[in-house]
Amino acid sequence: MNTAPSRFHLSLAKRTIFTLPDAAGVGIECRSGSVWVTLDHDPRDIVLAPGERFEGDQHRRMLVSALEPSCITVSGSRPAALPVREAPARSPWRLWPHGMSPA
Repeated sequence: MNTAPSRFHLSLAKRTIFTLPDAAGVGIECRSGSVWVTLDHDPRDIVLAPGERFEGDQHRRMLVSALEPSCITVSGSRPAALPVREAPARSPWRLWPHGMSPA
């Protein structure tokens, strides 16, 4: 299993939203522009300017919204796992047992 830190750069157009299902251990660094970072059920509003960084420390969904054309670096030690939920007993050909949803 590869435990090396993962890192990628992402360019976001103005008003683009980048969603991460689990923010635990994920870092967001603003390289240019300005982004707004918010976590589900967290009252904070985090606005990052170039050179600023935020790291998620809880298992919550993270939204990164570009307030203007921006470039961010997304990094993390490895993808965090979401809590496992039992799927209802249905046909094995349905999408849910395979970790996918139709939407």
